[in-house]
Amino acid sequence: MMTNLKSYVVWDGPTRWFHWINVVCVLALAVLGTAILYSEDLGVTDDGKILLKTTHVWFGYVFAVNLGWRVAWAFFGNRQARWSAIFPFRPGCGTAFRTYVRGLIRGDGRPYLGHNPVARLMVSLLVLLLVVQAVTGLVLAGTDIYYPPFGYWFANWVAAPGVDPWALVPYDKTGIDAASWDAMRAFRSPFVTVHYWNFYALLFLIVIHIVGVVVTELREGGGLVSAMFTGRKVFDREPVDDV
Repeated sequence: MMTNLKSYVVWDGPTRWFHWINVVCVLALAVLGTAILYSEDLGVTDDGKILLKTTHVWFGYVFAVNLGWRVAWAFFGNRQARWSAIFPFRPGCGTAFRTYVRGLIRGDGRPYLGHNPVARLMVSLLVLLLVVQAVTGLVLAGTDIYYPPFGYWFANWVAAPGVDPWALVPYDKTGIDAASWDAMRAFRSPFVTVHYWNFYALLFLIVIHIVGVVVTELREGGGLVSAMFTGRKVFDREPVDDV
């Protein structure tokens, strides 16, 4: 039997570019971060650790700039790229969430043009965790290898009197005031903890996100995965345009 398929423009170009750049960065950062975490077990030298952290930081810069761009684009992008299509805080979102879940369980839920109510919650949590990871990562880049944007401030904090902060070298205590170093490391500690556990929370949510994409594709169709390449979804029935 022939079905009437209709194509809908959903994701604009900048949104799609953000998504795939973010995928590459998160994968690279996860691999490098794991190598750093287990560097002692892997027998990595101090020079090797500096190289790993430097590479990690540069990927982190791309990740942070890309994330910042997406946050800004949510004010200027197309209807499906804006905050109104992402955050699940509007009146009626709770009812829409319950209705969607019930329909999903029964197998008769209507497809959504953009993010469905469950996806809105997932994307909001992912954005929050990505921002936390970016901010804590930038702080750690400053404390570990004195990289911008906070590196000079931390170097100036730990430099001994009369020592040029720019002269400090990562993993070298020459020119460092011991008391200031201990105070800086104490300040750094909670950022390490948040960065560490937030990493695992992100991995967990990413797995749930992938499972959700597969389930939605199987239950609703629409070409959810291909839409992140083409920007278009294709349905044989009218989707919900909940923006």
